[in-house]
Amino acid sequence: MSFDGQLPPKTRLLRAAAELLANSAGGAVSTRQITQLAGVTAPTLYHHFGDKEGLFDAVVAAGFEEYVAGERDFAPSGQPLEDIRRMWDNHVQFGLKQPELYLVMFGNIRPESRPAVVADAEGLMEEMLNKAAVAGQLNVPPREAARSILAANVGVTLMLITEKAPERNLELSAMTRDAMIFAVSSEQAKDSGPEASGKSSVVVAAIALNAALQASHSDQLSSSELKLFLEWLHRISTSSTS
Repeated sequence: MSFDGQLPPKTRLLRAAAELLANSAGGAVSTRQITQLAGVTAPTLYHHFGDKEGLFDAVVAAGFEEYVAGERDFAPSGQPLEDIRRMWDNHVQFGLKQPELYLVMFGNIRPESRPAVVADAEGLMEEMLNKAAVAGQLNVPPREAARSILAANVGVTLMLITEKAPERNLELSAMTRDAMIFAVSSEQAKDSGPEASGKSSVVVAAIALNAALQASHSDQLSSSELKLFLEWLHRISTSSTS
C-alpha cells in the first residue's frame, strides 16, 4: 500500500514515517520501508530531510505541534493550578492515544543529552506556572516546578503505555498529579508549623514578586537595579523552607 500520488512527496514521506513508527512496536524502521510506502525513491528522502533521522525529527516536530495544540485546547479557567491539572491529563491522553509517537518524542533518552521536545514541553508548563506564581500559589520557582511536574507526568505516561489497556489505572495518574501539584504549591505551607509556615510565606511572596516583575517589564527600575533585585528575589525563592 502507498499513499495518494497526488500528495507532495514530502507529505507522503512524513505520513509514511509516522504510520510505520506507529506500527513498529518499538522495532527498527528502515529507509526502504519508508520510501516504498511513500512511493518515492531514497534520494527524494535525502533531498527533503537529509537522512532517515532527519525525517524522524520532522515527524517528532509535527507530533509536538499536535501535542501543543492539545495542551492549549481549553479556555483558561482563571485558576492556574487547575489548568495545570488539565495539562497533565491532556499529556497522558496524548501518550495513550499515540504511544509509538510518544515514545519517539519523550522516550528516546540518551545520557547527558536532553531532547529539545522536553525543554519545549517544560516551557509550556512553566508559562502556566508563572501565572500561579504571580497569584502567590507556588512555594518553589516556576521553572523548578515545571521540571518536577513534567518529569512525573512523563514517567506516569510511560508506565501506563507499558500496561495492557484494560489494566491501566488512571486513578494512579490523578493521584500522582495531585501530589506533585500539592508539593510545589503554597497550600503545603498550611500544614507546617508556625515558624515553617512564616518562612514559606516569605518564599511564596518572593516567588510571586519575581514572576510579576519579569512579566511586567517594569520601567520603574534601571536594568542594573532590576537585575540585582531579581537576583535577591531568586535567592529568597530558592532558599530552604525546612
